Amino acid sequence: MKFYANFKMKHTRASTSKYIEDINKELEDVDCANIYIFPPATALQESSKKVVVGAQNGYFENSGAYTGEIGIEQLDEFNIKTILIGHSERREILGESQEFIAKKFNFYKEKNFDIIYCIGEPLEVREQGEDALFEYLFAQFEGIDTSYSNITIAYEPIWAIGTGISATTKDIELVHNKLKSKFSADILYGGSVKVDSIESIKEIESVDGVLVGSASLDAKEFAKLIKKGLIA
Repeated sequence: MKFYANFKMKHTRASTSKYIEDINKELEDVDCANIYIFPPATALQESSKKVVVGAQNGYFENSGAYTGEIGIEQLDEFNIKTILIGHSERREILGESQEFIAKKFNFYKEKNFDIIYCIGEPLEVREQGEDALFEYLFAQFEGIDTSYSNITIAYEPIWAIGTGISATTKDIELVHNKLKSKFSADILYGGSVKVDSIESIKEIESVDGVLVGSASLDAKEFAKLIKKGLIA
């Protein structure tokens, strides 16, 4: 099982360094090579023995006159080759269109990045039934090469992100099974994943890993979640 931590606009460079030290210590004797963290741009740094550091965002240029953005030149400084693309907060809050997201995806695909591609639906769409749900979700794959060998799909129902409300096992299975029937990529679940919910989530056969938000911000708690998620 794979474990991804999205810090969003939390943590500093100093606290991220300490976080990585703590994770390495907490998991020193644990056989787990699939731990990824996504700190803010100002906290980016080299990956460690146990932890791969990725970027929450990137622009589709090496460098240039794009105020507030980061590109390959900045990511290369820390040997970063992993990136989140399509997160609902960037779609919903920052207004990234599907066309813009696809352009970003294709740029980082050409650079051979590991891409964690996020999809999800708001509650009003989920309540309209399965047909509306999957029409909404599959529209988020427009312009995306799902056969790309380094893509991982992350399903995060918007109504469960940061709300403390996790989707039920049935909710998760419904979407993950459908995605598995169409795509060969690993599929993560995200949306209020916590220490007390990871055991039931990991039992779902179509879940290959988790993308964790608030429950990943404390290194010891995240390490505890990882350990519980690795128990057979």
